[in-house]
Amino acid sequence: MQNRHNDISKFFVAGINYKKSDATSRGLYAINPEQYAALLATAPDYGLTELFVLSTCNRTEIYGFAEEASFLCELLCTQTAGELAAFKEMAYVKQGNEAVEHLFHVAAGLDSQILGDYEIVGQIKQAVKFSKENNCIGAYMDRLVNAVLQSSKEIKNNTGLSGGTVSVSFAAVQYIKETIHNITDKKILLLGTGKIGKSTCKNLVDYLGTKNITLINRTEEKAAELAKELGLQFAPASGLAGQIDAADIILVATNSVEPVILKSHLENSNHKLIIDLSVPYNVEDEAQVLSNITLINVDELSRIKDETLHKREAEVPKAKAIIASHIAGFFEWYSMRRYVPVLRAIKTKLEQIHTCNLYTSYSSRHTLSPVQENKEKVQKIINGMAVKMREQNQQGCYYIEAINEYLATGTN
Repeated sequence: MQNRHNDISKFFVAGINYKKSDATSRGLYAINPEQYAALLATAPDYGLTELFVLSTCNRTEIYGFAEEASFLCELLCTQTAGELAAFKEMAYVKQGNEAVEHLFHVAAGLDSQILGDYEIVGQIKQAVKFSKENNCIGAYMDRLVNAVLQSSKEIKNNTGLSGGTVSVSFAAVQYIKETIHNITDKKILLLGTGKIGKSTCKNLVDYLGTKNITLINRTEEKAAELAKELGLQFAPASGLAGQIDAADIILVATNSVEPVILKSHLENSNHKLIIDLSVPYNVEDEAQVLSNITLINVDELSRIKDETLHKREAEVPKAKAIIASHIAGFFEWYSMRRYVPVLRAIKTKLEQIHTCNLYTSYSSRHTLSPVQENKEKVQKIINGMAVKMREQNQQGCYYIEAINEYLATGTN
């Protein structure tokens, strides 16, 4: 039986995204770093050794090689607040070529809630890096991810799919710009300085023209570093309640399992605009009923439609053509992998040919290349055979052919 890690038909993706689930539902299946580590440690119990999890505000997906997609779903839900049955009701499952194509589309931003959102690339890199550090990325998945990232980079550089300034973080800034007057007079509080928080912070500075911004992060050093870079203020997490009370606008980009802003923080305070970019939501549900609070979440922000998005839609055919080219390249590599055991065996035999009695007898009657040139000659023959296998794709006794070529090139 072929090893499933060598069989692309055993490659699956199972996930949920914004198309069939709201942010509250997605939040039940969001995976934070601690849960990710526990998930990878548990994977062998489900017969899984090659996988990664992509968890963003728009989606939670698990990719991997498995006998059945259900094993991936079960493993994922060992670490989520949501139950397996509900996940399966909302989830899509793709297998083999379809799963490969899906990953290419996700990395290109074709499957993002805001078309062309390029922030997904960094999230894929981070997810795969973490899995690789935990020995859960093998040769096939590593090659696939590299092809996916190369495709995404080519799309970024050669199409307008990610052109303009439309992303969830930018949409938050655009919403503030359109709804809040005299922005320089408003005190802004940003919670969370991770990837999304950092991007949001830079957009606040660049597009609102204000530095009346205070940063708070669980790791205070990160908030201090970003504040110094952009000329802003920062505060310790212990001062959260006071900063919330003083703020006019609050943006939440934290990655907490539990809400970090509570109803009790907001009662009897001045009117505030709160934009929650977190999934799961990091603002307590009860805060929504307060008359002095306007609360906006990622799903509402992602409904933005403007000229930039229309321009991006025109670039979709170009992006798909680039994806098709990279998928073809990946499958060409994949098809060649089946010849690797044969090539490896032939190479070993040729490198050992000097110990063969028949070769010794032959060499006594012919002038052959020096032994020290043997390895270079063997590699040249193996490279040539690999090309023939790829181009001709025919059956035959490659070992005999290799010996004949070895002997032929060995005579002077």
